[in-house]
Amino acid sequence: MAETPKIELRNICKSFGKKVILDNLNISVAKGESLVVIGGSGTGKSVMLKCILGLLKPESGQILIDGEDITNASGHRREQVLRKTGMLFQYAALFDSLTVWENVAFGLIQAHGMKRGPAKEIAIQKLSLVGLGADLADKRPAELSIGMQKRVGLARAIAAEPEIIFFDEPTTGLDPIMGDVIDTLIRDCTQDLGATTLTISHDMESAQKIADRIALLYKGNVVWAGPATDINTCGDPYVEQFVHGDVDGPIKVDILKP
Repeated sequence: MAETPKIELRNICKSFGKKVILDNLNISVAKGESLVVIGGSGTGKSVMLKCILGLLKPESGQILIDGEDITNASGHRREQVLRKTGMLFQYAALFDSLTVWENVAFGLIQAHGMKRGPAKEIAIQKLSLVGLGADLADKRPAELSIGMQKRVGLARAIAAEPEIIFFDEPTTGLDPIMGDVIDTLIRDCTQDLGATTLTISHDMESAQKIADRIALLYKGNVVWAGPATDINTCGDPYVEQFVHGDVDGPIKVDILKP
């Protein structure tokens, strides 16, 4: 008997007015797997993630976590399910008014009811896992570089040792060296946790470094999915066009002309 997917989307549809964003989208992520969903701007990656998190509600379809349909779950039940998740936002999304350690420990204190003392100890431990020293714990996010802020965001994402971690464009805004550092930290930290991860990205190099499997999204649906090791040799015309950045191919780019 096949194992129940950790995350599963079944025939998800989402539109804004007449514009269809997700069109019967089907995606599944196995327990402990790292899936990276790639695709250009406007292909539905962010909308998909927002639907999973409950920030948007699809018109139809099912979203299942550990086999439980949470599509129409109550706010309380959804909150309970989301406690097993962590999230690294595109630009880290740190709270400027909080110190670094308070940012990392935010979920531990607010969602899990942990006292500040033990929460700070865990925060400093997680900071060390992403290569940041305890001397940074009482600094403000504005005092850190973008790369450091991203690492603080990663420490926050893993602070509660979640079963599922979502990554929203984790290398956006970083230079290639720091991007590689973040990719390595993501891979190492999530493997140590045994977490299931779902990443949305347009960065092919990053995707290949952190993914077990890659899915290419176009016009709200998966046009190719397979092992990350196959992406350069699969011969799929959608993948080839995306990987090489060609204008000509099955992926049509809408360009507004003056």
